[in-house]
Amino acid sequence: MSASPRNSSNLSAAAIRGMCRSGELTGPTSGLADDHVQANLMIVPREYAFDFLLFCQRNPKPCPLVEVLEPGQFMPSCAPGADIRTDLPGYRVYRDGVLTQEPTDILDLWQNDFVSFLIGCSFSFESALTDGGIRLRHIEQQRNVAMYKTNMPCQPAGRFQGNAVVSMRPIKSRDVARAVEITARLPQVHGAPVHIGHPQVIGIEDLALPDFGDAVEILDDELPVFWACGVTPQYIAEMSRIPLCITHAPGRMFVSDKRN
Repeated sequence: MSASPRNSSNLSAAAIRGMCRSGELTGPTSGLADDHVQANLMIVPREYAFDFLLFCQRNPKPCPLVEVLEPGQFMPSCAPGADIRTDLPGYRVYRDGVLTQEPTDILDLWQNDFVSFLIGCSFSFESALTDGGIRLRHIEQQRNVAMYKTNMPCQPAGRFQGNAVVSMRPIKSRDVARAVEITARLPQVHGAPVHIGHPQVIGIEDLALPDFGDAVEILDDELPVFWACGVTPQYIAEMSRIPLCITHAPGRMFVSDKRN
């Protein structure tokens, strides 16, 4: 199945990972495995691992660390029995800052010096928002969340430097304060929004043209609300032009056993 099984949000995290491993699930994971921590993935050679770790520590909003794996390790402790080389719906391979491949597994690309970083994802707080009575249009329409490159600089670390990426969700004006309150309780998955309304202020010219994901309509009684996004490392990889890194495909996360 090329799309996420949205009518099966009660599947266990392990079952979702199994569907990724078998190739049955290749679509976005938004709306799946309610209350489980979903994670972005960044894999770099050991040579660049300290710089990227420092980058995450200096930029905790877009890059809240869930787990860092030892060089060559591919079984994370947040999901015993899992394999980060196969258990995501899709991957991206960047060489010298250029996207060169989008495989469904990275078994053939794996190197023993790879260090893997699992980074908190805003999909993890979506169940908290919906439980709070806040509707999320991209889930209702079975789309990937809209993500945008911004002019907001990250704190550099070694080779890694560039601007942040944000995810956007239209929120009813009356619900914005509650959305801020709910997500502020979850700093390990990006926390409170980084910007509300006026997308041009953060360098977004047209909300109908996201850099990643799918555009959604914004109604007259709604505001665009922007959260820091774990796709930031992909943008940083492009701008920093490191020789090789592997990331998740936007919207296609690693679903851990860890609870929000």
